[in-house]
Amino acid sequence: MMEDPLAALRPLHVPPPVSWWPPAPGWWIVVLLIAVCIILIYRYRKQRAAQRAALNELKWLANNQNSVDQPVARLNQLLKRYALTCWPAKKVAALTGQSWLDFLDTSGGKGRFSSGPGRLLLAGPYREAGTDLDELIDLARQWIKTNMPKK
Repeated sequence: MMEDPLAALRPLHVPPPVSWWPPAPGWWIVVLLIAVCIILIYRYRKQRAAQRAALNELKWLANNQNSVDQPVARLNQLLKRYALTCWPAKKVAALTGQSWLDFLDTSGGKGRFSSGPGRLLLAGPYREAGTDLDELIDLARQWIKTNMPKK
């Protein structure tokens, strides 16, 4: 009888398992893209922080306008503080009266500060605001959303 010829063969050599390190080039690209996205999101949120804070304060003022002393003056202060974060102090800090309204118009107010509800900023701190305050708050919200800090 003949011996089995396959019994003389040695067992198969199994290749070593695939190592997890170093990762393939595609994984390096994915990690790099994720890092870039995180950095861009962080910078975008940091740049918009002043705008979010101003909109939150404006929302608070709209909800509490009856309990706040001189809401128009407070709204004007909010607009001035936000303008100082968006433009150099030399350009904005000294503006008052009609020149302040003109600046607000040229920077996104579309003429509604000088000839619309924005006129309340001139005389509003010295008299009752009434229903015009809601329109002024909406105009201020639109102006804040239009302008973004440039720093």
